[in-house]
Amino acid sequence: MNFKIFKYLPVFLMVFTFCSYAPPTENDRKNTVMLELIMQGLQSSHFEAIEINDEFSEKAFDLYLERLDATKRFLVQSDVEKLKAYRTKIDDQIRQNSFEFFDFSEDLINKRVKEAEGYYQKILSKPFDFKKDEQIELDTKKREFPADEAAQKEEWRKYLKYQTMTRLLNAVERQEKALKENDETVEQKKFATLEKEAREGVKKSHDDLFSRLNRLEEEDRLTVYINAILNTYDPHTSYFPPQDKENFDISMSGQLEGIGATLQEKDGYITVQRIVPGSASHRQGELEVSDMILKVGQGSDEPVDIVDMRLDKAVKLIRGKKGTEVRLTVKKLDGTITVIPIIRDIVIIEETYAKSALLKHPDSEKKIGYIQLPSFYADFNNKGGRSSSTDVANELEKLKAQNISGLVIDLRNNGGGSLQDVVDMAGLFIESGPIVQIKARKGAPYVLADEDPAVQYEGPLVVMVNEFSASASEIMAAAMQDYKRAVIMGSKSTFGKGTVQQFVELDRFLPAEYNDLKPLGSVKLTLQKFYRINGDATQLRGVTPDIILPDAYQYLEVGEKELDHPMQWSQIQPVNYSTWTTTAPLEVLEQQSMSRINTNHTFEMVQANARRLDEQSKKTLYPLHLEKYRAHQEKVKEEADKYKNVQKEIEGFTVLPMPHANPEASMDTTRIAMIEEFYKNIRKDVHLFEATSVLQDMK
Repeated sequence: MNFKIFKYLPVFLMVFTFCSYAPPTENDRKNTVMLELIMQGLQSSHFEAIEINDEFSEKAFDLYLERLDATKRFLVQSDVEKLKAYRTKIDDQIRQNSFEFFDFSEDLINKRVKEAEGYYQKILSKPFDFKKDEQIELDTKKREFPADEAAQKEEWRKYLKYQTMTRLLNAVERQEKALKENDETVEQKKFATLEKEAREGVKKSHDDLFSRLNRLEEEDRLTVYINAILNTYDPHTSYFPPQDKENFDISMSGQLEGIGATLQEKDGYITVQRIVPGSASHRQGELEVSDMILKVGQGSDEPVDIVDMRLDKAVKLIRGKKGTEVRLTVKKLDGTITVIPIIRDIVIIEETYAKSALLKHPDSEKKIGYIQLPSFYADFNNKGGRSSSTDVANELEKLKAQNISGLVIDLRNNGGGSLQDVVDMAGLFIESGPIVQIKARKGAPYVLADEDPAVQYEGPLVVMVNEFSASASEIMAAAMQDYKRAVIMGSKSTFGKGTVQQFVELDRFLPAEYNDLKPLGSVKLTLQKFYRINGDATQLRGVTPDIILPDAYQYLEVGEKELDHPMQWSQIQPVNYSTWTTTAPLEVLEQQSMSRINTNHTFEMVQANARRLDEQSKKTLYPLHLEKYRAHQEKVKEEADKYKNVQKEIEGFTVLPMPHANPEASMDTTRIAMIEEFYKNIRKDVHLFEATSVLQDMK
């Protein structure tokens, strides 16, 4: 993510004291040089000085083992024991420029992949018994590595049976639906035929999987190994080979022709981390944060299984030309599996910009302003380009012209962006003063401050956040909270990402005599940490709202704390600032809000759904008996359907017309549809309605 503060960042320390040595073999030369460059950069410039010792080695080993065989389908216990001989030696190997452990692990996993290739073909050659009572554990955290080869074959049998069963059930239900609807386009086949076709589909999927695994190059596995070392520092410090860095740049450009979702890989599965506003996924509406993507299909083609696939490879399958269809087979938090068809498109840029609306609460004749901000955007390549702080200031002027009695700034799902825009935006609501502290590993913190004494809006203010409000949006919420300028409302905590990263091209630090090794790739390095003006870090803990609202994720663990080895929360000295003097007592506002929430039927349903998702997410043991599995899925789907349309339009909660609207907008049907959808979502938003109720209390 881009921050407009690089002029304040310390120059990346060019202290790579490149050593003169004779690499053991020519094949190891590039890897040895690359790792030495990376480790010297980390030791000199990463925010935290970490000792490379046995404890560090154990953490790196555990991460690497987890990623080497994330689904625990290839290695057996004896393999793990052999690998554990190196558990405290990675630090020594780093110092010795040795790749002995990596080479051994690569040979071992390649051998086991070849063996498993024979298992799946033999297992899938015969029909499964779907009347046999047995179960499969799908949570890899709850499973051990197989004790021996026999146990490994049994795990493969159960896994392949599960894959076949889910395909078979889909085919059975498709036939039953066609029969019920007299749809003659769907051929009615016997159960044995459907079962055979399901096995053949699973075999084709695994043919593709093993073809992909057999094509993995040393660089692919080496990247996993190096990142296990780097992620021991923190989850955002990573190595990118040249091609991976190019993919990262494309995905961050905002112009990617694809589905418009930020993805992450964990435990062998690709999950949705964020839905980009204005994207194809956002407009389609079914894909949600925390969905686990199991398969990717190009239109009606046979889908490709992406379990155990590297993130960049999965992204290549999902990415595609505008107007083409991708079908994602996803597993929801409640365990239901569904196919989501999405027509690829570029992001509608207008949807990523700040939007405002004029609201009326049913208990008052006064008008309330509402500004939705999807991100803290800025055009870093154009000095006069569009920025979020300028846009918010313009939207605020429109609302003030309507004599609003209160204002809601909505930062829910705002993943951050330009820090300078946070400073400028916060300055719209306070007199001059500090907004955020930024600290590098060495030296005193640098304070970014609003230097403009003018206050554009002095009235009652509510800032809305949720679990996916991250980074820059957390700074904005924290500043408004510390100044007591606004009431912060939302989930139990924001995301908790309070660190700053910068890309470093390794080739820049390579001596001329090693030019033949280029390109070496890049490192994304954590250089700094954010601190509130009260001295607390936003890292890990995020921002705790003044008024906590129920939501679907309230019982689930999400955010920075769920990543591997996140940097810890810390404190520094606070800076001097003067708090706002006209905010209503928070204790009274919280009590009044809780009283409404506890008697609101929609919030009751939201809380019930949150409990359901929490319970279902813990149920990871599935039956391999077809009818029992079907009954389980039908029960889960029936429960999910109860909460599908929890939020309905709230009686009396209206969106008022804004005078002086752009007349050209009325000529654009796409724009009209977007505005109507925006207003419709507002009228159904019980969390926003409660925010406006709090503004009524603040009178």
